[in-house]
Amino acid sequence: MSVGVFNARGVWAIYRFEMHRFARTLWTGLAVPVITTALYFVVFGAAVGPRMGGISGVDYGSFIVPGLMMLSLLNESINNAAFGIHLPRFMGTIYEPLSAPLSPLETVLGYVGAAATKSVTVALTILVTANLFVDVRVAHPVLMLAYLLLVAGTFSLFGFVLGIWAKGFEQLQVVPMLVVTPLTFLGGTFYSLDMLPGIWRTVALLNPVAYLVSGFRWTFFGTGDVAFGASLAATGLFLALCLAAVWWIFRTGYRLKA
Repeated sequence: MSVGVFNARGVWAIYRFEMHRFARTLWTGLAVPVITTALYFVVFGAAVGPRMGGISGVDYGSFIVPGLMMLSLLNESINNAAFGIHLPRFMGTIYEPLSAPLSPLETVLGYVGAAATKSVTVALTILVTANLFVDVRVAHPVLMLAYLLLVAGTFSLFGFVLGIWAKGFEQLQVVPMLVVTPLTFLGGTFYSLDMLPGIWRTVALLNPVAYLVSGFRWTFFGTGDVAFGASLAATGLFLALCLAAVWWIFRTGYRLKA
């Protein structure tokens, strides 16, 4: 490959390999979010929903759909990207893509693109499943898809960094389980931040995931806990941090060449 020429075949090779791994467990990977979404609607939609009434003029069952999608999207993006890069490190095959005529950008595009595709597929599956229980109408469908892809790509990058940082498979689960999932539940997944008392709403706004959930909910209903511009800014800032981390990893060879 000549210098300066984008190696699309190399990117496609990594992407296709990762997607083949996803295809081997396709039914399991899609069955879990379908069953989980159904359980959420049985518990929250049927049991809690009638007592909650509407929130910001939106039926409670419909209101929680963007939060459920974001909850799965974040976890799937992180786990897929982290496992995708950590497995070749663990197996000792990481040197094959590193020695191939691929730039760091092309390598990352292959792994992160596949992880983002998987997580978006799961999120859209949840949306389809939710429509079996409630009528979900998207006010801004183009923005919804664009924001979905932006968040998926951003957190897949974060998962890529996590997969390189982790020394073992146990560490891969630490951040998603002990940090991301609690922050998502506390970020307005099942409620509006406006329902919290003044001081606790202020504290909740310190949670970065709250901006992601609010921004995604705005694309559905045209309303959110914070301005959509603030959600975009928060997502863009985290994306920049992840890009900086990935650049530093390839610049120094951190846990790639050791």
